Amino acid sequence: MKLSDSTVNILKNFSNINQSLLFKEGKKLRTISVMKNILAEVEVTEDFPKDFGIYDLNQFLNGLSLHQSPELDIENDSYMVIREGKMRSKYFFADPNVIISPPEKDIVLTSEEISFDLNTQQLDKLLKASAVYQLPDLSVVGENGVVKLVVSDRKNDTSNDFSIIVGETEHKFSFNFKVENIKILPGSYQVSISKKLLSKFVNSDKNLTYWIALEPDSYYED
Repeated sequence: MKLSDSTVNILKNFSNINQSLLFKEGKKLRTISVMKNILAEVEVTEDFPKDFGIYDLNQFLNGLSLHQSPELDIENDSYMVIREGKMRSKYFFADPNVIISPPEKDIVLTSEEISFDLNTQQLDKLLKASAVYQLPDLSVVGENGVVKLVVSDRKNDTSNDFSIIVGETEHKFSFNFKVENIKILPGSYQVSISKKLLSKFVNSDKNLTYWIALEPDSYYED
């Protein structure tokens, strides 16, 4: 089997969430961070014939980059063979027990206090502003009738900030994230947030979803 460019890009993104990945039989790939505050799942075009574990996803992807169009043979129980022309690589699987994997049970938002669309340009500007001004926090803030996304340093009263208005609201709230936890693939998203300190980011172009935990000082006034 071969991996599409789209799947390789998703695997690169997943490697930022967890260096290891347990591939499960079928088309769905899921990963969870070591701190268990970020979970991602996607349905890819490839249909994996069996379960196997990769301990160092970055190393595996760098190995694939040695080839232009590698073919993966995963028939062996202990390792895969990566082949192209006269080239061969033997890459050993990891013991599934050493990989932190998501629970089998699907996650469900028990409530949805706010939802909005976040496009590629807005996401890019927010992350760039965070880097330029060295701001560690991203907040979804409801005040004065609008919903806005704000990057700031919430521990510093004189912090610079950058904001984008994304909607309207009659409520007052601040749903807070650490920017370092926004490890999502570039793109446009439908975002839903629960006052139970959980958010859902659904990619508008791919069958790709992220679940990201909020910071405990978030609040929502009914």
